[in-house]
Amino acid sequence: MTTVLVTPGLAAADEAGNGTDATYYISLGDSLASGYQPDVDKDTDVAYTDQLYTQLKQRTPGLKHIRLGCTAETTESLIKGGKCDYPQAKSQLDAALKAMAQHQGKVAYVTLSVGANDILLNCVSPAGTLDGACLNGKSQTMAKNLAQIAGALRKAGTGDTQFVGSTYHNPFLGAWVQGAAGQQAAKESATLVGAANAGIAQVYKSTGFKVADVAGAFSSDDFTTQVNVPGAGEVPANVAKICRLTWACTKKDPHPNADGHKVIAGAFAAQLAQDEAPGGGTSPSPSDPATPGAGGSPTPGETAPSGADDSPTPSDSATSGPGTDTGANNPTTNGDLAETGASSSTPVLAGAGLAVVAVGTAAVYFARRRRTGEES
Repeated sequence: MTTVLVTPGLAAADEAGNGTDATYYISLGDSLASGYQPDVDKDTDVAYTDQLYTQLKQRTPGLKHIRLGCTAETTESLIKGGKCDYPQAKSQLDAALKAMAQHQGKVAYVTLSVGANDILLNCVSPAGTLDGACLNGKSQTMAKNLAQIAGALRKAGTGDTQFVGSTYHNPFLGAWVQGAAGQQAAKESATLVGAANAGIAQVYKSTGFKVADVAGAFSSDDFTTQVNVPGAGEVPANVAKICRLTWACTKKDPHPNADGHKVIAGAFAAQLAQDEAPGGGTSPSPSDPATPGAGGSPTPGETAPSGADDSPTPSDSATSGPGTDTGANNPTTNGDLAETGASSSTPVLAGAGLAVVAVGTAAVYFARRRRTGEES
């Protein structure tokens, strides 16, 4: 089990002076929040949480980042612990609540991305098939857990705390470049992932969270607009974005690359900007989604460069954002975990007659084959 140690960032500490004017951004979640990158097989500081923090600090110089994301986290482990070890806290949620209690009235932002791994660790076979009955049962459990997490965080905040949770992009779309069968799989995935995201958004809204529309930022439903992608030819816009913004078309890995995390950060920033005074000029500027096919992006057949527990004990534990060497240890997975995404991942197909329970549908956004003895 990995111990998440987060130390105060030097820049943030300097800006905050003696700490009396410090405010805090607490980020929670799975590998999206921790910035896992398959090309280096570890968490990195290109995470959307780090990029969002950089934007938020521009208008709040004393802001500190309490970075709690844990690769492999599920809604259950986020509540109970087990994936990462947080000093002086039993779980990621416990660490967050203790931080919020310690810094009562000074927590300005809380973001959350969790849910997909609940299904992937339980309902996907080594062959990449999805157990419909398992999916229905786990999705309901996931929804209850997510509501518990979001509700507890919301209750611990104040009227000045902004809460945002996210939907998920659809890396199944990367199967499009594999030919006719892959194109059919990509089309079938859209309904499943759309229902999943609708369920997640419903839970967040019911607990007072805003929703970062990551699916929309990735143009997940746009099969109509055609874009030319080097190595693949004319493909739908949603496929082009998945190939550009994730590793799905290169390493068959669902994780966003650095550009993808920038787009996700923009989706969160757009929600946080809604609370800013019109014309104030102080809100974080949403990152512009990268244009499919633009330079510097991975295209099919290419490998793009990656960007760059009892956790931060809620005592001014914070990171200073991307590029700052704070000596913090990023969480890593314990091995054989679906959410880290191996090169042999395969799309989940919504088989005939497979129904996803509408209430609290989990965000099933990728699956992979796990070879015996493989670590991710």
